Amino acid sequence: MKIIVKNLLAITRRLWSLELTTDKFLRQRRQFFVRSTQLAVAAPVMLSALAWPSQPAQAQTKRTATTTSPVTVAQIVDVSLSQQDISKDFLVGSRAAWQDINARGGIRGRSVTHLAIEIDGSAQSVKAAWDQVQNNPSCIVMSGCAADSLSTQLNALMRSGKLNLANVAPWQQNSSVETAPQTFAIFSNREEQISHALKSLSNLNVSSLDVVFATPEDRQKNLSDIQRLAQKLSLRLQEVALLADLLKAGQPISSNTSAIVLFIGGTPELAQFTQSLDKQLRQRYVIALADVNLQVLQQMGGTRNTPVIATQAVPLVSAALPVVRDYRRVLTQLYDELPVSLSLAGFIAARYTYEVIETIDGPLNRGSVLEAFTRRQSMDIGGFRVAFEGQRRTSVYVTQSMLGADGRVLG
Repeated sequence: MKIIVKNLLAITRRLWSLELTTDKFLRQRRQFFVRSTQLAVAAPVMLSALAWPSQPAQAQTKRTATTTSPVTVAQIVDVSLSQQDISKDFLVGSRAAWQDINARGGIRGRSVTHLAIEIDGSAQSVKAAWDQVQNNPSCIVMSGCAADSLSTQLNALMRSGKLNLANVAPWQQNSSVETAPQTFAIFSNREEQISHALKSLSNLNVSSLDVVFATPEDRQKNLSDIQRLAQKLSLRLQEVALLADLLKAGQPISSNTSAIVLFIGGTPELAQFTQSLDKQLRQRYVIALADVNLQVLQQMGGTRNTPVIATQAVPLVSAALPVVRDYRRVLTQLYDELPVSLSLAGFIAARYTYEVIETIDGPLNRGSVLEAFTRRQSMDIGGFRVAFEGQRRTSVYVTQSMLGADGRVLG
């Protein structure tokens, strides 16, 4: 007992020393977490003994495992310049969830090694990461791979091979992608988000839609998907000409064009574009999708006169749902991070993966895990419902927030 107390006191003094570090270290701490490639299992469990409230007995494993060897959950994330704002937040949320799961006993008494593989988005890096996952015999599942471009490439690789490995809860936004049978998406895609946003603006009698692509790459990857959606929704689509300087991109939008502008791109580019709209005489609404972070847009001073409506594929981070409360609690305990929708999505991806695997009777391996997800059981993950009808996902979870002309985030 004396040795245990001595160790706990040593850990406590270490925690105090972390709190007394300089502001510079605090600013760098986020990069430290997201750049590391392996989850240290032992440390989070010891920290949880100090900081986390005691859990009831049933919060431990549901059944006795036949082995105590760790299992590996792989998460491939694209940290290229255009994707890193999405992927890094998503990765932080997943890491927090797996640390929390390990602190509660892991999966059926077996600790989880969370293998995060960072890539640059190129086809070569995706293939190398894919090979690394395939060649890892302890890896039983991929979970929370991000972002959208990576998901498209992974689907192609999985359709071309015969690997019995489940790809669970990827950040898959393109609604035109042919999904591989081993892929189990749970988040609303671009089509579902746009439909939700337009319904909220139904009083404007929307019949046309202007679309702005932040970069030529965004246009190449997403134009056909947007055109298909516009046709399906009976909307006249008008593409705003791409300009190298997004601060001038709003100038070609004349007074007789649509009051609704759909923006396809990241948060920094959206900040520049909305500034270009501030000189417009006509009131417009900009629809941004789940890749955008409104809190960051607010900090960047993205808009003064043009409201921005951003859809999210998860509940609001301020919601009282159990999974959101768990997310905020764990994030506060483990990371120097503000709650944002993308890291909540990463948290939910990990929790869903865990809940399905926990239903398995018998050995844990790639085949049994894939079979469990193939059953497509409906589940309620602390208020986030995942439901299927056959092989088709029937639950569509979309929420939205608005950055108003006064600079406040509503919703």
